[in-house]
Amino acid sequence: MHFGLTDEQEMIVSTVRSFVENEIYPHEALVERTGEVPAEIAQDIKQKVIDLGFYASNFPESVGGPGLSHLEFALVERELGRGSMALTHFFGRPQNILMACEGEQIDRYLMPAVRGERMDALAMTEPDAGSDVRGMKCTATRDGGDWVVNGSKHFISGADHADFFIVFVATGVDETPRGPKKRITCFLVDRDTPGFEVANGYNSVSHRGYKNCILYFDNCRLPDAQVLGEIDGGFAVMNEWLYATRITVATMAVGRARRVFDHALSYAAERSQFGQPIGKFQGISFQIADMITEIDAADLLTLSSAWRLDQGLPANREIASAKLYASEMLARVTDAALQIHGGMGLMDELPIERFWRDARVERIWDGTSEIQRHIISRELFRPLGA
Repeated sequence: MHFGLTDEQEMIVSTVRSFVENEIYPHEALVERTGEVPAEIAQDIKQKVIDLGFYASNFPESVGGPGLSHLEFALVERELGRGSMALTHFFGRPQNILMACEGEQIDRYLMPAVRGERMDALAMTEPDAGSDVRGMKCTATRDGGDWVVNGSKHFISGADHADFFIVFVATGVDETPRGPKKRITCFLVDRDTPGFEVANGYNSVSHRGYKNCILYFDNCRLPDAQVLGEIDGGFAVMNEWLYATRITVATMAVGRARRVFDHALSYAAERSQFGQPIGKFQGISFQIADMITEIDAADLLTLSSAWRLDQGLPANREIASAKLYASEMLARVTDAALQIHGGMGLMDELPIERFWRDARVERIWDGTSEIQRHIISRELFRPLGA
């Protein structure tokens, strides 16, 4: 097996890391302090990414994207993980589910998203339907030639900047031997659609400035032209395009862990107690050793799952393992880094407490750790008929 990167892949890593260090890091303190990304900074970041040729780097050349492989895109996301999510949001990675667009949807949604002219947001989660997607209560019913949508969504990331939304709603119920089973349909919803409202969400301790919003539908009428994929085919389009997004969480967790590790390593080498650097004490040096071992393990696990996608190999279990391990690794690494910094680790003069806070959500969104364990065990037992 070959674990090295090509010259082109090394260039991708170097370019994105340099961008994050020069264009993202300088604004992080402002975002942490205010909880906002000024519009001029957001636009400046987006334009520089477009000029750099990395906007919509998760899209193929056939639609105007850079055409990176899954592995190469994972490398991009890993480097972006080093920076504030509120700011790297404008690096621009539209939902690749937009590749399911057909007909007029291509010119109205897909192409503008790839060019950076319109931003999207994915809406699936509801107050009573998080991991249980089929438990959603937001519904669309037929009325003449339209669909009438009623209900709400919450925890919708990026909705404050989105021009349109990719929304999953229930469009019917099938009776099965295991009980009622809801049919799900995906809709494209423009921000200014009558009966649709985007409201402020909750204040989160993780990723300040990266807002979550609440979406309200009150007799919102949508024609069939707004259906993404097939009517009642929401799960099909979801399974084809969205499951790989868990790699993004894993790769960004690895990038963030490497940044916080660099802080911990430098501090352990410079901070002296009892006449010597604290890194000389086994209580610290062994933690440093464990941290880098876990980071490397998560990195290899994540990149190998992306490689499997590029080879056309089954990767569902491997992706779940990567998301599970990397997100939980990040929690351990940030906690250890804070402990190494002692009391100063909790002070906002240093970014350590931010890394620690931000790490907590990674085990929840894009499928909780418990859901990942369910996926992994299910994939193992299925071939055995269990």
